Amino acid sequence: MRGNRSAGRLWRWRWRRNPLRRRTDVVEAWIMLVLWTVVLVGGTLAGLMTAHAAVQASARERAERHAVAAVVLADVPRATTDVGNAYRMMTEVRWAAPDGTSRTGRTLVKRGTESGATITVWQNDRGALTPQPTGTTEGAVEAAFFGGSAALAVACAALGIGALTRRLLDQGRLARWAAEWELIGPRWSQRTS
Repeated sequence: MRGNRSAGRLWRWRWRRNPLRRRTDVVEAWIMLVLWTVVLVGGTLAGLMTAHAAVQASARERAERHAVAAVVLADVPRATTDVGNAYRMMTEVRWAAPDGTSRTGRTLVKRGTESGATITVWQNDRGALTPQPTGTTEGAVEAAFFGGSAALAVACAALGIGALTRRLLDQGRLARWAAEWELIGPRWSQRTS
């Protein structure tokens, strides 16, 4: 019990009335309180808002993009190497837009696909080819990553400001201590014999 009481006193030492407490100690205590509040509250809010925005963007992608069957218009040669993106190649395909008109465009197709083969492509509401939308699980992982990154960015910025502020306060305290020592130091260094 005594350990908890002394730990609480130690935590609040800058807030108590104390003849050794300097004005900069109080300023530092308030700055640290504000910065830790920003880290906890601001970081949490930034993380949640960013994650929510990422989830909404992923859901909007899934709502705006639709799978459609497309016909490959030219033979795609077989792969000669297994390097890089060699298993897929850009080729011309034809698909039906949402308004029923026939569209053609280029997309990546698996090598070795023959002309006339049917593949699945993704289009937006205007009938333009788009990448496949982010899946629900992948979207949740992205949202967690972006939310965590935003919270970490807020925390790093606040703690960096806090470290810089403490450094400036410490430099000021050391300068005042050096000036006071210049006045008192010579009296202590005199020998009495």
